[in-house]
Order: sequence, then C-alpha cells, then structure tokens
Amino acid sequence: MLKGLTKRVREDEGFTLIELMVVVLIIGILIAIALPTFLGARNRANDKAAQSGLRNALAAAKTCFTDHDTYDDTAGSGQVCDAATLGTIETSLTFVDSTSPGSTGPNVISVDVPSGTIWDAASWSKSGTCYYVEDDSQNGTFYGSAAVASGGDCLGTDANGVSGPSW
Repeated sequence: MLKGLTKRVREDEGFTLIELMVVVLIIGILIAIALPTFLGARNRANDKAAQSGLRNALAAAKTCFTDHDTYDDTAGSGQVCDAATLGTIETSLTFVDSTSPGSTGPNVISVDVPSGTIWDAASWSKSGTCYYVEDDSQNGTFYGSAAVASGGDCLGTDANGVSGPSW
C-alpha cells in the first residue's frame, strides 16, 4: 500500500498545461479590469495636485492682498503680489511670471497681476489639463480649466476671464 501511495505522489508532480493556461487567463482578465481603474485614479490624483497647488497659491495671494489692500501697489509701497513676492510667502511652491513656458507641473504656479484688484494664476497637471484661478477682489474668485498638450503653455494670463464657480 505504501508503494502505491509513493508511486501516485511521483506521478502527481506539477500542474498541467491547461491548469496553467486557466490561471494566466484569470490574471489577464483581472488586469484588463483593474488597469483602466488605476490609470483613472492616477489622472485624478494629478489633477487634484495641480488644484491643491493653486489653492495654496491663492491663499498666499490673498495674504499679500490683505497686507497691502491691493495686488499691485507699484504707485504706493511698490509691493506687487507677483511671483517673486508670493515665493517668499508660500515656499512650498515655485512661482513664475506669466510668460512662456508658464507652469510646467503642479508645484509650479504661473502668476499674472493685471490690476490692483485682479490676480490670475495657472497650474499644469500631469494629466494634460491646465487649471486656472482668478481672484477679483470686487467680484469673487473664479475657476477654469483647459486641455493643454505636454510642452504647451499654461499661463496665468489665460486665467483672465474664467467664470466657473469651481473646478
């Protein structure tokens, strides 16, 4: 009896080709279902990173505005809430003036100060979307977005006139 059991164990070594193919098929189906979900999550995370950077930049700009009662006081104190000034208020972000190439990532904020009451900014998401925010001290804060190809310009000047209540 022990001989028969030992012989049977030797014959049952490994898996058959059919069993291995079924396992590969199941793994392939799981990947086909899960991959689009993970890619969508990555794009949403990239978008939220750009939006978060803009919110932090907006908070820094409002701090600057509160201190000087204007975004552009070149006639008075000479203080402008531009890229150089905002970089000293919010050090976790890199601020650039609104010239080409503008924002190149979620932590690079392109800034434009068209007047003493309006402040514009843009941030590029790695998903290919440029997010905009415009703060008008008289009319409120407005948001917008647009698709921008990699290497395209994502400039704060493009935020001028956005009218959305949120992203």
